[in-house]
Amino acid sequence: MEIYIVEDDLSVINILQDIIEDHDLGEVCGTSGGRTADVGEIVASNPDMVLIDFLMPEKDGIQVVKELKERGCPAKCIMISQVAAKELVGKAYDAGVEFFISKPINIIEVKSVIHNVEQQIRNEKTLLNIRKMFVAEMEEKPAKPADDGYGKKVLYILNRLGMSGEKGGDDILRICQYLHSNNRPISQVSIGQLCEILSDAPKNMEQRVRRAIAVGMSNLAHLGIEDFMNETFTSYSSTLFPFEEIRAEMDFIRGKRRYGGKVSIKKFIDSLMLAADREG
Repeated sequence: MEIYIVEDDLSVINILQDIIEDHDLGEVCGTSGGRTADVGEIVASNPDMVLIDFLMPEKDGIQVVKELKERGCPAKCIMISQVAAKELVGKAYDAGVEFFISKPINIIEVKSVIHNVEQQIRNEKTLLNIRKMFVAEMEEKPAKPADDGYGKKVLYILNRLGMSGEKGGDDILRICQYLHSNNRPISQVSIGQLCEILSDAPKNMEQRVRRAIAVGMSNLAHLGIEDFMNETFTSYSSTLFPFEEIRAEMDFIRGKRRYGGKVSIKKFIDSLMLAADREG
């Protein structure tokens, strides 16, 4: 998850940033740096969440949230506040705030709130992707990509898995195109090396790819629960992922396990490229 922090106190920004990074809660993609919030900069950063101080000089947190919503920013807004007045809290919720974090900052509360919002985001994405996948199957089946467009073949499969809208979807496509154009099997190169070749921020790229693959696994598992004979599920549940991992993910969704299926970037990309080669 990418998180933007809006706060007029630099010490609070540093505390939040340390908590987020030390506990692997996400990546801080930007901060207001103790200055008045730049709404345009926040929107351009495209965060998944925005942590916003309630009381700030010049422009308070409620006004920032309103401006973000007016610009169509989809990020979840979390208010940081010492304020307990019901009227002000009500205004914050009306403006579009999802959750509150109380001051002074408490590590346990920050972790709990961010985890809750992250789960909400994932649930919403999963439901949206499943709807898209079902609609696509109900409509006329799209023509398979032409033989001269390897990238289109990969994208076709990512679309069927509901992954093309994920930030890591483009990274996966670039990796596949690079390997294909250079005739390099993925067994001869590590994921870290690929990300270093293709990105100035290789660790971030690898994290995006892993998250995108996890979304694809979750989408496929949801499809299998809804309809075990679904064409997309039967086509990819045992080819792009080990079926035991898909089964584990399905059991996790049903509440039968504490953890879902495990993601292997290398195995997924190897299987994805083989599947793309089979597309006629």
